[in-house]
Amino acid sequence: MSDTPFSRGSRAAPPTVNFGDPVPLADRADNRVLIPAMEGAPPRPPSGVIWSLGGETMGTTWSARVIGPRGLEESAVQAAIEQELAAVVAVFSPWTPSSEISRFNAAPEGMWAVSQPFWDLLDAAMDLGDETNGAVDPTLGALVDLWGFGPPGPRPALLPVPSQDEIEAALKVSGWRKLRMNREARGLMQMGGMRLDFSGIAKGHAVDRVSDRLTALGATSHLIEIGGELKGRGVKPDAQPWWVEIERIEGSPAPRTVAALFDLAVATSGDYRRAFEHKGRLYPHTLDGSTGAPVANALASVTVLHASAMKADAYATALTIMGPFEGPDYAEAMGLAAHFVERTERGPVERMTPAFTAMMDEAPTEGSE
Repeated sequence: MSDTPFSRGSRAAPPTVNFGDPVPLADRADNRVLIPAMEGAPPRPPSGVIWSLGGETMGTTWSARVIGPRGLEESAVQAAIEQELAAVVAVFSPWTPSSEISRFNAAPEGMWAVSQPFWDLLDAAMDLGDETNGAVDPTLGALVDLWGFGPPGPRPALLPVPSQDEIEAALKVSGWRKLRMNREARGLMQMGGMRLDFSGIAKGHAVDRVSDRLTALGATSHLIEIGGELKGRGVKPDAQPWWVEIERIEGSPAPRTVAALFDLAVATSGDYRRAFEHKGRLYPHTLDGSTGAPVANALASVTVLHASAMKADAYATALTIMGPFEGPDYAEAMGLAAHFVERTERGPVERMTPAFTAMMDEAPTEGSE
């Protein structure tokens, strides 16, 4: 969970994803537009008023565009969103000493019972770990801390990169195959020193939770964003979908891209988000559990569109770890809508899966959001 920024030696991030503001499209030929397949006409939004809400959480910001039903107060929606976000932090934030994950990470050896929300997300992450052969791994907290991306903060300036002995020591208490789970007792075995970390799925999970809460309140049309992870449901009063601009790295060969998030989420993993440089090498915050080190495969960014924000978040990280060749092959085999940008000697090169290209359509009309 990216509760605190890590900016030591970081590359400049690309422009923030445009969220809910008008997206002028001056020339159809210069823009790429993604529209998911839809069956029939979308349901009408519950009212004609769009509320713009926002705040801070997990060391970043959140934003929401919400169309609530008549009788629902804007203040109640703000409170509901903040309640869901606080619940996620209370369970999954390693930056919060009293959180459930912090308590497990600090616990002595033994079997420890966990809450149902903790179990459910961990179980989902472990299933994804099995599916991706460890490219999704919620047990890498010791490595996250070792490399300076966790709660202890950046490593000392004189020792910016850990030694191989330090990496091997952290690997001994890391790895999704090492975590024993007792389903009947809803318990986890703390082997002593294992530290869980949900940084690859926590923001996406939070987006899903907020979206589900709003839907339960009758606000069935909304757009949610937390730290760059987005999800849209329903349509706006003018029957237009929620349009968002996909972030793009500097020098990317991809044109300006906007996506219609109709019951769809989007997440991007990039080597520019949290990283540091040492002796001319970039060390991004995405760690490969098989090596115990940051990924070094020249992938600059991976974007995934999926119905689940948690899975979009997880797959974007997993595909980044898989690399510029295995990643696209895996994404295509799984039917994922994914976009890759690889840094090469010839400059950035993009790759797209068939599911991604199937969403391409002509540009929306001028003034869409």
